[in-house]
Amino acid sequence: MILFCPPGVYRAQSDTVVLADQLTRHAEGRDVLDLGTGSGALTLAAARAGAASVTGVDLSLRSVLATRLNCLLHGAVVRVRRGDLFGPVEGRRFGLIVANPPYVPSETSVLPRHTAGRCWDAGPDGRAVLDRICAGAADHLTPDGRVLLVHSAVCGPEETIARFAAGGLAAEVVERARIPFGPVMRSRAELLERQGLIAPGEQREELVVVEARRSGEHRV
Repeated sequence: MILFCPPGVYRAQSDTVVLADQLTRHAEGRDVLDLGTGSGALTLAAARAGAASVTGVDLSLRSVLATRLNCLLHGAVVRVRRGDLFGPVEGRRFGLIVANPPYVPSETSVLPRHTAGRCWDAGPDGRAVLDRICAGAADHLTPDGRVLLVHSAVCGPEETIARFAAGGLAAEVVERARIPFGPVMRSRAELLERQGLIAPGEQREELVVVEARRSGEHRV
């Protein structure tokens, strides 16, 4: 799928592909929310998978405009809203929430707002956005809803599962994929080594997809 991706908008990469594979198993007939839609790759994947409705949200105006254009070019009828995570959909519930948020550990807890780094910088432990999604997801899920969240294993999948549990959702890792470091991870290798998040000389990372659902619900 060819997508228009202007500077400053996250370009679909391996993590997008890994998450899209899981998304297509759950999207049909559901109202889908794509948090941090970027260029709209997952929003489009949900529409193509037969979602009942799709809403993409992003804090970046460029990303909102890119997603709207890409959906128009590919003939997908979706809603795209600008705002911070669940803010633009307050009061709504979804059958599927998907997110490929920023998750790369950074030097500082101050997150960039107007540079490309906002697409990946996520604080010293990489969890600045992840934890907010885990905390807010349950309030926006239907009773049988699912959350699908992708991030690097350096951020701690066990912590993601624990955070979802604290919000009333049962979670587990449903997919893992090992890939070579991309440009950002390569540039942060020394920082990650100092923090003990990767082994010295490590050049590959593991991506994980975590699925969360209400306690008592079973995977399908």
